[in-house]
Amino acid sequence: MGRRALAQRHPKLHSHVVDFAGLPRLPKVDDVFIALGTTIKVAGSQQAFRAIDFDAVVAVASAARSSGATHLGVVSAMGASARSAVFYNRVKGEMEQAVSALGYDSVVIARPSMLAGDRESLDQPIRSGERIGLAVMALFRPVTPANLRAIAAADVATGLIRAVKAADPGTRILLSGQLQQA
Repeated sequence: MGRRALAQRHPKLHSHVVDFAGLPRLPKVDDVFIALGTTIKVAGSQQAFRAIDFDAVVAVASAARSSGATHLGVVSAMGASARSAVFYNRVKGEMEQAVSALGYDSVVIARPSMLAGDRESLDQPIRSGERIGLAVMALFRPVTPANLRAIAAADVATGLIRAVKAADPGTRILLSGQLQQA
């Protein structure tokens, strides 16, 4: 499910464009993975950002739980905390608390550092500050702590999938360094 159609095509991929404010009933599912998010700049306002990064994420997690899902994997952000003074991090932390309270047997929260890779194909142009940040991070990678290194989206996905499949009970948070080791 997504907010817009995917450009990728594959026989095993079925893309459904949905309105997250009015989700349809989901089919029976066991595991659910949510990598839904935006930036305040792309969203256009704090309210629009919250509608995606909190409301839509929690709506999908809740709908999947109602359809039988027992294991949840969700992408959050480095620095997420419901008590943060930074709006972005506070919303991410509040989302983490909300999905953790939905009654899943297992919740895995990925908190990646800056995402490296092709963002243009996702209609999310990389900002000049991010471009500079990624270049600096690459230069200092050998001496940068693993949790602060830029990480490829594929590494986030692989780490999240492995952790959800392990099905450890309760809520588990994976920092960027742990995702890179997956």
